[in-house]
Order: sequence, then C-alpha cells, then structure tokens
Amino acid sequence: MLHASVRAVGPVAGGPNEIHLALADALTSEGTLLMYAGCPRHYDEIGRGNLTPEQEAELREKMPAFDPVTAPSARDNGALVEFFRTFPGTKVNDHVTRFAAAGKQAEYLLSRQPWDFSYGHGSVLERFVQLGGRILLLGSDHDNVTFLHYVEHVIDIPDRIVATYLVPVVENGERVWREMKEFDTSERAHGSWPDSFFSRIVDGYLTQSRNEGGVVGNARSYLIDANDLSRHAAAVMRETALS
Repeated sequence: MLHASVRAVGPVAGGPNEIHLALADALTSEGTLLMYAGCPRHYDEIGRGNLTPEQEAELREKMPAFDPVTAPSARDNGALVEFFRTFPGTKVNDHVTRFAAAGKQAEYLLSRQPWDFSYGHGSVLERFVQLGGRILLLGSDHDNVTFLHYVEHVIDIPDRIVATYLVPVVENGERVWREMKEFDTSERAHGSWPDSFFSRIVDGYLTQSRNEGGVVGNARSYLIDANDLSRHAAAVMRETALS
C-alpha cells in the first residue's frame, strides 16, 4: 500500500507514472499495489456539520451520483494516486471509501466493502492486513497513513465518535441520498486523539522498530509491516483513549 509525494521524490524521467510502474516492476507479477483514492470533495460531507444548511441544500439539488469509475481521486491524497487510478489495468471498488489496486490480489482486495464503517471489518484494509501487506511511505506525510483508520474501526475502546453523512448514489436508475456511518475519519475518531496523532503513532513505531528507511529519488521513505504497525497503533490508541 503506497502513500507518495511526487514533489518529494523530485523529477522523474518519463513523468509520475514511472513511480508506480517502477513499484510494479519491483513487486513482479506475484505482487499487488494498493492506493487509497477516496472521493472528490462534498461526496461524503453532507450531514457532518461542516457545511451550512444553504450549502447542503444546494449540493442535494445539484450533486451528481458518485461514479467510482470516473470520479477523480480526493485531491488531498496527492497526485500519484490519480495517475495510478487512471492507468490501464488499475481497478477500483464501488464505494466512496475507494481504493485503487493493480496486480495479482487486486480483485480479491476490492471484492467487497461494507457500506457502513467501511474502513473496518470486511473491508479492503482488513484483507490487506490479512495478506501480510506492507505500507510504503514514499516521502509522504506520516499523518496521512489511511491504514490507521482500520485500527480505529476494529479496536475495542469506548466513546468513539460516529460520523453520519449522506452520499449520492444510483439505485434503480435514480439518484438517491443514502446514509452512511463511520468512526469519524474527517476530524478524529476519539475525543482524546491529539493533533497529528497518526504521525505520532507512525514516528513512534519507526523509532521503536529502528526503521531508518532509505531514500528514493529525493524522498525519505519507509517500508512498514502493516501487522506490526497495527499492533503498535492499537496499543497507543488504547492507552490514549483510557488515560
């Protein structure tokens, strides 16, 4: 699972597509590359409380139904995921919690996604960790490790914050607004989470595991075992929530 900053990597002969193509070469035909694409702005915002009633009313009138095949990736996820999503052979799942994948296990990883709490049990991320997946941080912000939302969803702690919002989808040929729930990924899933919590978790794990990473292009980069990170993150989250 890749998180990458094209800017951090620096100039690449042939352009940004060569980054994910180089990773595909390294993975060989036996491997799989996964990225989190998400959805464009507003598709998962109505009902969260961060828009005015007037804004929500206008969006409910004008917003088209979400199309997982054609909708661009969330801009906050960086440029490379959109290059990867639109590259021939890349597949996506049919959900606003949208992942892009290519390789041997792509169809299995994307095979199903629960409508509610879609980062948790039965999700792409659960299958990813069960397969022994690894996370590559290629010059990316350590606060943007999407996999940690999986830990937030499956950990057994009290008082997690549930976000409820509406998503426009097509049902029986008609656009409808369908309610969706998650442990809040837009702000924080628990009231005790400090600022930049994911970055603190990742950096603490890298220190504890003595993972010094390496350099790819100009980018300081780290390869992380998802199972190990999950265990470390669960312990930190549990301690933070119960303290």
